[in-house]
Amino acid sequence: MSINFQFKNLTPLQHCLYVFLLLIMSCPTRIFSQKKYHKEYYNNGQIKEEGWLFNTHKTAYWKFYYQNGNIKKEGHFKNNLATKYWYFYRRNSSKEKEGHFKKGTQYNWWLFYDNKGYVNHKCQLQNNQKNGYCLIYRENKLVKASKFKQGKKIKEWTDFSSFKNENSLNDLR
Repeated sequence: MSINFQFKNLTPLQHCLYVFLLLIMSCPTRIFSQKKYHKEYYNNGQIKEEGWLFNTHKTAYWKFYYQNGNIKKEGHFKNNLATKYWYFYRRNSSKEKEGHFKKGTQYNWWLFYDNKGYVNHKCQLQNNQKNGYCLIYRENKLVKASKFKQGKKIKEWTDFSSFKNENSLNDLR
């Protein structure tokens, strides 16, 4: 069976319809993809999470909540992976930690808070583990510094002068 298709035999309306169908079939699926705002709830009616979905992937800004309604964490997604700066909270709404994500993994400086809201340590992270320096604080005063490599402590200093003698302060950027 042979199909001999000729444009000259089409009416103007059929010609337009044919061109339209060719365009539709050749368009990438992204044209038909949707970005929509999503909300999910716990059985008790409290909101569990809310944010933007692109098709089925989390994208843009999201918030997650505890069952008591308090915020649990908030930050950005790209292609269903955490990205940019995130904040994490305890059940009582006090800040627990905050820091950077890149393609779903923790990296760069992270701040960790005590129950009173003070920063109790700052750490450089890479691939979800300590890699670089951690600065330990008590009531907003620096009391100790440690250096980590791939999650393992390799050095510790308890006074600023010895730390400064052995390290470049540029490494703390």
